[in-house]
Amino acid sequence: MKKIEAYVKSHRLDQVATALHHVEGLTGMTSTPARGFGRGRKTTHTSDDWHEVVRIDVFCADDQATKCVEAIRQAAHTGLRGDGKIYVLPVEEAIRISTGERGQSAV
Repeated sequence: MKKIEAYVKSHRLDQVATALHHVEGLTGMTSTPARGFGRGRKTTHTSDDWHEVVRIDVFCADDQATKCVEAIRQAAHTGLRGDGKIYVLPVEEAIRISTGERGQSAV
């Protein structure tokens, strides 16, 4: 299994969610508001340096990861600086609390 963690511009969330709905077999996603700064930051920190972004978490089967990443990348792309980042991480275990299912079936 994989965890895909993406940070995208807040106004692109609906486009990303719609794109992920079209990935066959994907069971869901989570979004969380976040604030961050990137390479373009100033040398002195002020509260204006923070950018409002959305963190998107997707857990999927290994064979779905490429499709999910590409869906997020295309939907979040504006062509402007600060479009965001996507990280893909391995997942050792998943457990559904309500049923005790483990592994891919828990996702």
